Amino acid sequence: MQAKKVFNAMSPYTPGKQIEDVKKEYGLTKIVKLASNENPFGYSKKVKEAIPSMLDHLEIYPDGNATLLRNKLSTHLNVSADQLVFGCGSDEIVEIISRSYLEEGTNTITAWPTFPQYRHCAKIEGADVKEVPLKNNGDHDLAGMLAEVDENTRVIWLCSPNNPTGNLIQRNEMEDFLNECPKDILVVLDEAYYEYINKATNPNTIDLLEKYSNVIVLRTFSKAYGLANLRVGYGIASKEIATLLNITRGPFNTTSISQMSAIHALEDQDFIKYSYEQNIENKSYFKREMESLGLECYESEANFLFVKLPTSGDQLFEHLLSKGYIVRSGEALGHPNGVRITIGTKEQMTELSQLIKEYLSAVQTTS
Repeated sequence: MQAKKVFNAMSPYTPGKQIEDVKKEYGLTKIVKLASNENPFGYSKKVKEAIPSMLDHLEIYPDGNATLLRNKLSTHLNVSADQLVFGCGSDEIVEIISRSYLEEGTNTITAWPTFPQYRHCAKIEGADVKEVPLKNNGDHDLAGMLAEVDENTRVIWLCSPNNPTGNLIQRNEMEDFLNECPKDILVVLDEAYYEYINKATNPNTIDLLEKYSNVIVLRTFSKAYGLANLRVGYGIASKEIATLLNITRGPFNTTSISQMSAIHALEDQDFIKYSYEQNIENKSYFKREMESLGLECYESEANFLFVKLPTSGDQLFEHLLSKGYIVRSGEALGHPNGVRITIGTKEQMTELSQLIKEYLSAVQTTS
């Protein structure tokens, strides 16, 4: 059977190491996973308490419109209910956008390194992908991205905070970019880590939709809300864009359990506040520890830090793996000589700092 030719040069997504696999490989009993930017504090107790009541009628299809969640979220965000589109994680909305706007003969623009699904989904649709390297400090090169725009550009992806660097696009920079960007190009502002942004610098991007009708904002319940396993992401856009994406979207792409869990999670903003505060505190501590070792980190506004290394990321990754800590090597993210580390509990970050210190001392001794 003949598939699209583009698949000859592509491979499936490679996830990070799984906990049980690491236990078996290294004979360990305790594993700390800090590779996928999950919430180390779990999820709202309100969700856990409500899940047993959600298990009736699993033989019935879910509400394809996600009506209850749609109405709850529209009130929370102060937007119209028909401005929302839901996905099986926000990465499905990336796929839906690509399917709706991209095809052979068109192109899309991204930063690099950034969330790789932008490129992956665009290539499947046959579109050309223009990747603009990040600045040395990890920021998007917005001027460079605008310079790549041509008559065939359909979508521009802006990940803010960016994955894997954590850098935030400032509000004034975003507005300058949107003022210059042609209005017939869709600008996707991916804010998967929105709830972790420092409150003092929060760009409050949803109100941009009132002025710029070509913008869609993506967010998710997978990160700060701790519902990564249940897969609920969403986009906020103009009614015109949301309607188009809802035509492309599969009819039952989020389950009833996922929808109701998201509602309960949304109601527990105390949990979000706690997760935010703990992340700020533990991230600041870990960054100071890394800097005391002579290691540079990007200015992350997310729940992770990218740590630059004098060695390959793979080397530190393997060392930490043998000690029971799973992180993400920069080599796997398009950014060699570094690691992306999810911010965990204070105890975890303290132990991890010591392990990295021991590793660097061993490297210096043998060099």
